[in-house]
Amino acid sequence: MTTGSSAFAVPDLDALPAMDVAARTARLRNAMGDVVGGCEALLVTDLVNIRWLTGFTGSAARLLVLPDELLFVTDGRYEAQAADQLAAAGVDAVIAIGRTQAAQREVITTAAVGLGRVGLEADAVTWADQRQYATDWFPDAELVPTQALAATLRIEKDDGEIARVEAAAAIATAALDRIRHRLLERPTEADFGLELDTEMRRLGATGPSFETIVASGPNGARPHHRPGGRTITEGDLVVLDFGALVDGYCSDMTRTVAVGELSATQRRMVEVVTEAQRAGVAAMRAGVGCRAVDAACRDVIAAAGWGDAFAHGTGHGVGLVIHEDPRVSAAAPEDATIARRTIVTVEPGVYLPDHGGVRIEDTVVVTDDGCRPLTHAPKDPAWPSRPTTSRTA
Repeated sequence: MTTGSSAFAVPDLDALPAMDVAARTARLRNAMGDVVGGCEALLVTDLVNIRWLTGFTGSAARLLVLPDELLFVTDGRYEAQAADQLAAAGVDAVIAIGRTQAAQREVITTAAVGLGRVGLEADAVTWADQRQYATDWFPDAELVPTQALAATLRIEKDDGEIARVEAAAAIATAALDRIRHRLLERPTEADFGLELDTEMRRLGATGPSFETIVASGPNGARPHHRPGGRTITEGDLVVLDFGALVDGYCSDMTRTVAVGELSATQRRMVEVVTEAQRAGVAAMRAGVGCRAVDAACRDVIAAAGWGDAFAHGTGHGVGLVIHEDPRVSAAAPEDATIARRTIVTVEPGVYLPDHGGVRIEDTVVVTDDGCRPLTHAPKDPAWPSRPTTSRTA
C-alpha cells in the first residue's frame, strides 16, 4: 500500500489535556439520590460506565458505589492493570481481587451489609443476573432498577473528552487524505476500507471506532453496507463512513465522493444532502429539541421530493461508545433537548437504488449559541481527484 503526505495535521496524542475522572463519582452519587426513593449504593456492571468512572479498560469488573467509598472488584488477570489505571486516573477506591465468582460475590456482599436499597443498572443486568443479585449477593437489601444514571452524565463532555474525540477526528481526516487517491485506482470496497483502517492506526489511533463503511455505486443506497468485493469504478458515488479511536473515545464522519463524472440526478442528490446537512448544523445549539434538528434536515430533503429516501435519524451522541445519547431523530422523546458540551453527529442522507447513495456527516460539539465542528475533511465530492498541497503532518 502506498500512502502520501497530508495537508491535515496529525495531533500530538501525548499533549491531550487530562480528564477529571475522579470527580465523576460525586456526580453519580448526586444522581443516585434522585432515584425514586433513593438508593444508598449502586452496583455498576456496564464496562463503559466503569471505564468512565475509574479509567479501567479491562473486560471484567464490578464497581460498588457506596456513600463514602468505591469498591472495585475484578479478577486476577487485571490485578496490576486495575491498580495502575485507577491510580493514573486519580480514583481513590478499594481494589479487591476475586479469583472466582464466589470470591467476588463475598467481597461485595460483605461491603453491602446493612444497606437498605441497592441500585442496579437496569440496562446492563439480565433477568438471570437480577435473580442472583436478589438471592445471593444482596439478600437483605431492596434492589432498585436505575435507568441510565451514568450514561446520562456521560452526555456532557469535559475538555479532555472533547479533545480526544477531536484528535480521533483529525486522525481520520488525515488518514483519508493520505490514501484518497486510491479511489481512482479501482480498489475493491474491502481493500480501500482495510487501507483506511490501517492508515488510521499508522497515525496513532488504537483502531477504527466502528466497522468502516465503504459503499460504492448501488451499494451506496444501503446506509450500513459492509465493504465487499465490488470494484470501485468510473461513475460511482462512494459513501465513506468511518472513525478513529483515541484513548477509548470515538470519532465519526461520513463523506460521499465521486469517481469520475456524476449524472444529473447524482449531482442533485449531493446538492440536496449538502443543503440538508448545513441546515442541521445551523440548527444545532444548546436547548434545541432533538426533533427540531432532525426536522431541519428532513424538511430540506422532503422539499426536494426525496423524503422517503431519508430512512434513518439525523444524528446521535458520540463518546466512549459510537452511538450514545442523545438520539437526534423524529422518534426522539418530544421533550428531548440538546445539552451544551454534547458531542453529536449531523448526518442526513438520500439513498436511491438506481443512482447510489449520498450521506454527509459531521461530528460537532454543542455550545450555547451554536456548535463547533470536530470533523474537517472537505465535502466536495470531487475531492479524491484533486491534488493535495502536501506537507508532512
